[in-house]
Amino acid sequence: MSELLTAAQMRAIEQAAIESGEVTGLELMERAGQGVVEAIFEEWPDLEGSGNRAVVLCGPGNNGGDGFVVARLLHERHWQVEVFLYGDSEKLPPDAKVNYAKWLAHGTVNSYVDEGEDAFCLDPSIYRENTVLVDALFGTGLTRPVESFNAFGWVTQVSEWKLAEELRFQSFPAPRVVSVDIPSGVCADSGVRLAGETPVPHLEEISADLTVSFHSKKLGHVLGAGPALCGKVVVADIGLSKDPVAPRRALAELHNLACPGARLGRVVAHESSFQSLPLFLPKRNARHKFDYGHALVVSGGPARTGAARLSARGALRIGAGLVTVGTPGSALAENAAHLTAIMLRQIDGATELTELLEDKRINALCLGPGLGRSSDKQALVVAALQAMRATVLDADALTMFGENPQVLFDLLHDKCLLSPHGGEFANLFPDIAAKLREPVAKGPAYSKVDATREAAMRAGCVVLFKGADTVIADPLGRCSVNSAHYKRSAPWLATAGSGDVLAGVITGLLARGLSPMQAAETGAWLHVECALQFGPGLIAEDLPEQIPDVFRRLEV
Repeated sequence: MSELLTAAQMRAIEQAAIESGEVTGLELMERAGQGVVEAIFEEWPDLEGSGNRAVVLCGPGNNGGDGFVVARLLHERHWQVEVFLYGDSEKLPPDAKVNYAKWLAHGTVNSYVDEGEDAFCLDPSIYRENTVLVDALFGTGLTRPVESFNAFGWVTQVSEWKLAEELRFQSFPAPRVVSVDIPSGVCADSGVRLAGETPVPHLEEISADLTVSFHSKKLGHVLGAGPALCGKVVVADIGLSKDPVAPRRALAELHNLACPGARLGRVVAHESSFQSLPLFLPKRNARHKFDYGHALVVSGGPARTGAARLSARGALRIGAGLVTVGTPGSALAENAAHLTAIMLRQIDGATELTELLEDKRINALCLGPGLGRSSDKQALVVAALQAMRATVLDADALTMFGENPQVLFDLLHDKCLLSPHGGEFANLFPDIAAKLREPVAKGPAYSKVDATREAAMRAGCVVLFKGADTVIADPLGRCSVNSAHYKRSAPWLATAGSGDVLAGVITGLLARGLSPMQAAETGAWLHVECALQFGPGLIAEDLPEQIPDVFRRLEV
């Protein structure tokens, strides 16, 4: 898994490298600018050569310094380059001021104006597809709202380059937009767009086609509004990885960790990837079904059974050796009409569930999908938790405790996993959810990673906070983000029942012996892969049936 850094963590790594004498700030700035230029040509090879245009908007900090480097390097490639500066050149940081002076040897610097006759604008007949518009205004260190750049933001949004060629009529300019580090205005720690106390009625956000980050992605690239505004994210190497120990030492010092090797995972989030899949996911020869666990999914009553069957199918397809649906007698025939490989047991209350769980081979439970919220259903959840098995609680099993979440928290143990969506999360953790919803005028903003970590610590178990930016955390602070953005964008997962399948997949992985954190990370990643495998038109029933094809493609 790749690291997802906060702005403070990135600063600590850079500062440690500078203080060690390994590199100077000026050298890092040069490498950053070079990384942006290389990323432009890697993304758009048709721009190689001379005769193209660049318009670079530089800000008052080191992100602006990166912009001056980009401008100079493109000018040296015989591009026509225009540079705009927001702020006073005399107040630029030292390294940015050096690169400002270097640029002046090649061209002029215009002051950025947002309103009036002199406001920033690009002539649609001149600034066409061979133009790159560079946002080097504010980078990861942003702590205040960006609200005075509507003219620039408007151009980034209406660029005709985003349209099919036959729809380009030169009514609007057509530049390709590149943001340095992160689109200006987005909090690098949260993906939240910082906003002032007084809302701006017509705010034009800066929207990039390509975002070039340095050393590592930041949380804001995969959380909140970040992905929608970044376009595509590439990471440029600026030479901070030559000594792999140094960045880890810097992070340990930042977080006051005495033993960085064992504890960095508690403070640095990671992005889930194929490389994070457990090595023992494939099944082995000379094993039998009980070696892969027995999952039990508890069903709701008549006309409420479909969700549990979706979960059970997910558990079976992911490789649980056996799967049973526990159903009220009143829904036994309804479930039996739809199930073949999945077994059925009648469970009419907590007593029957407790008796069934005397069979220690049943090692993973799933409760919530379609369960119902009555007091007898709550008794089922209590009985399941008292059995101390690996347990996934989803949907109704979470909502039923909304009036007094502490009752649930007192029952949870370290083998449990909660998988709420936004509404269920707010029901269980109203104060944490309120912090996420608060308008943020000063960064860094409280993030979904912060919220999930806090929720996991309070609950005492793994929490999987669902969404396109699914965040998974355990009580120790270990955290990963399963990002369904960019090439992994899977909007078809926004369909009834997809979360029920995810709960079942995770339950099946628990039955197979994965820890709750491993099961959540693996299940969430494979869930997206299944959606991508099927594509448009996906419904929840399709998801489990994609698992064999996904496994074959991944050679699992």
